[in-house]
Amino acid sequence: MAEVVKVCTGNFGKGAQDIEVYKKLGGYANISDRLFNMSQFEVIDYVQRSGLRGRGGAGFPTGMKWSFVPRNSGKPVYIVVNADEGEGGTFKDHFLMMEDPHRLIEGLIIAAWALGSRAAYIYCRGEFLPCIESLNKALNQAYAAGYLGENICGTKFSFDIFVHRGAGAYICGEETALINSLEGQKGQPRLKPPFPAVSGAWKSPTCVNNVETIMSLPWIFQHEPEEYAKMGTPRAGGTKVFCISGDVKNPGVYEAPLGTPMMTMINEYAGGVVGGNLKAVLPGGSSCAPLNAGECAVATMDYECLASMKTMFGSGAMIVINDTHNMAELLNVLGNFYSHESCGQCTPCREGTGLLHRILNQIVEGKGHDGDVELMQSLSGGFGGVTICPLSISLGGPVGSYTAKFRADFDELIAKNPDHAKPRVQENYRPGIFW
Repeated sequence: MAEVVKVCTGNFGKGAQDIEVYKKLGGYANISDRLFNMSQFEVIDYVQRSGLRGRGGAGFPTGMKWSFVPRNSGKPVYIVVNADEGEGGTFKDHFLMMEDPHRLIEGLIIAAWALGSRAAYIYCRGEFLPCIESLNKALNQAYAAGYLGENICGTKFSFDIFVHRGAGAYICGEETALINSLEGQKGQPRLKPPFPAVSGAWKSPTCVNNVETIMSLPWIFQHEPEEYAKMGTPRAGGTKVFCISGDVKNPGVYEAPLGTPMMTMINEYAGGVVGGNLKAVLPGGSSCAPLNAGECAVATMDYECLASMKTMFGSGAMIVINDTHNMAELLNVLGNFYSHESCGQCTPCREGTGLLHRILNQIVEGKGHDGDVELMQSLSGGFGGVTICPLSISLGGPVGSYTAKFRADFDELIAKNPDHAKPRVQENYRPGIFW
């Protein structure tokens, strides 16, 4: 395996949680010497030239996102780091913050200078208590060293960072639900527009970025944006921190250039499939449509390739599944998760995800009926474009791929019901019955 430049994971295992160690590894070197000699627009141009795209799932160009934030609104500009990380199969941000918290702080200083912000909030998943402790310790060190607070590094620029602990709701990974939660309101998504860049936290311009996105910035400023861009694909520069879990020999966090073949990630990074032959991969977390073994053989881990295969890159969380598993059972587990995590604000999501899970659960329990697959396909087809956020599509969207590529798994379980050929008895419908 060729040596890979480690943009975000290069300090893993080196004790970079301590500020003195981090500085010896090159940390904070470009803050006073380079960053503060650049204008806001020069910094944004620097990021745009790097080709950095958001690493949280949407893949929106970071520099372009920053350019949408108004500079003269008369309101403070806030930066919010989405460290909620609730997507199934995703665990990279937890490791990044635990191993290298100062890289996140340095990245936030760069972002704050570019956006003219004086305050940032790291919205951290509530269960990540050791991670929160690590962040707070690093913040105290950064304040003591003069990298945060009033008049950073002898300049007139002041900047503060606060860690906010969430309460474990998956829906708060959606940026407007996160902002509501940050404000102390119910964690439910907002209608857009207005978008957070114009009216976000406390109705002020707010830029929401993923942990990995922010942590990529120090490397880009230590080198050149073109050097970062050439490591990835023509439409997305740099490396990506991948989570690989499931039926592999060495599950874990791995950094590789965007565009790396999927089978290289599985065989060379994660040690190969265990317990059976490869059956499927969820390439970007639990809300992605699965790829079968044939598709995995030709897939590359980047936005465009996976989109062309009618799935998505997502958070880069690869869940590897061998041929000992039934895909209908896997979809049932996901159905339980998404129906439970619906915030209940939109009827199609609140009732639809519950109904999908109920049908799936009956199939898995040997109570399925002929026509259940078609019923699920019809039901999930009505989710698109009718809810405030895409949570319902996280379950409904992949149903078509599961049932088309692995129909035999569903039919096998349905056949266990002696009465599977009889029409399904329609129960009286009551809103909320599936909660």
